[in-house]
Amino acid sequence: MKLLHTADWHLGKTLEGRSRLPEQKEFLEELITIADDENVDAILMAGDVFDTVNPPAAAETLFYDAAVKLTQNGERPLIIISGNHDSPDRLAASRPLADRNGITIIGFPTAERLQLTVRNGQKLSIAALPYPSESRLNECLTESQEEGVLQLAYDDRVEKLFHDLSSDVPDDAVHIAMSHIYVAGSRETDSERPIQVGGAYTVSANSLPEQAQYVALGHLHRPQTITRGSALARYSGSPLAYSFSEASHAKSVTLIDVEPGGLAHIDEVPLQSGKPLVRWVADQGIEQVYTWLEEGKDQDAWVDLEVHLRDTLSIEEIHRLRSKHEGFIHIRPVFNKSETKNTTANSNLPIDELFKRFYEQQTDGGEPDEELVRLFLELSEGEEDE
Repeated sequence: MKLLHTADWHLGKTLEGRSRLPEQKEFLEELITIADDENVDAILMAGDVFDTVNPPAAAETLFYDAAVKLTQNGERPLIIISGNHDSPDRLAASRPLADRNGITIIGFPTAERLQLTVRNGQKLSIAALPYPSESRLNECLTESQEEGVLQLAYDDRVEKLFHDLSSDVPDDAVHIAMSHIYVAGSRETDSERPIQVGGAYTVSANSLPEQAQYVALGHLHRPQTITRGSALARYSGSPLAYSFSEASHAKSVTLIDVEPGGLAHIDEVPLQSGKPLVRWVADQGIEQVYTWLEEGKDQDAWVDLEVHLRDTLSIEEIHRLRSKHEGFIHIRPVFNKSETKNTTANSNLPIDELFKRFYEQQTDGGEPDEELVRLFLELSEGEEDE
């Protein structure tokens, strides 16, 4: 049986106000192509379909269109669980129509194991656990307010849920678990909204179901594998880089090849869609930036620019940079340090020179332009007249 594991689409998510919907559409088209080319038997989506509980209509339309194509009009199962970004009620609202099209959506944690038969007649058993917060479990795990006590109670509850969902699996079925959780020791990035409060919503790797042949995880955006006994647990990662902390990450989805009772074999399939996120450090000043722009560097990318300067960047200069590259997200000036000057020890200097030295200290090396010095002198003269 061949399965495709993906997660953390975050449809509707922006980058500092810039829409990513065109890139997300490109990813979903690539995902459909991979599923078709690899002839997968089922698709596992491990949470965070959307970026917010109230996603924009365009993001929802994108999801529904892609879901139907991923299932090949109901011929191939697509199993979706809610993540911490999703509204379980809203996500599951389309279940009556989704079920008829081979789409299974599980919004809230449930004690029922999912049993499916895929196209080749093989049985697929899934212990599906959507994001299990206390509110979504509708339980108070402990009356204690201590973080360590809550963490242990939460870990125990998740372990029991997995155990109950994974018991009595038929021998002739492939047994998969999936959830949207944070496993202790995993590597995070800046773009994940924390799902644990001070570490309380953290699960030990030992709490993952050892009976499962593969555990499909969602929440962390960096693809990574966690070994749990003879079973494999893996975060497939997000399909796009959603923060500059992910600038160097290779994005992918995961193919799983597994037979009933056997070891799962995985294959990481790199993704090509979406714009890269890159960091530019122009330590030689603004002219270095213009040289890169003339060379066409990273033309189709989102750019975090750090430029080293002696003078402040004017608004006109910033507009000029943005007109030459639409991908600039941040333009951060870093002022070159000069020798520290003690303004109080030079009180006999002209007031404009004192102001320039004060400005340089406050901006870590910046130099005020003539207009700013003129305005300061006018204000100073006004104070003296009073």
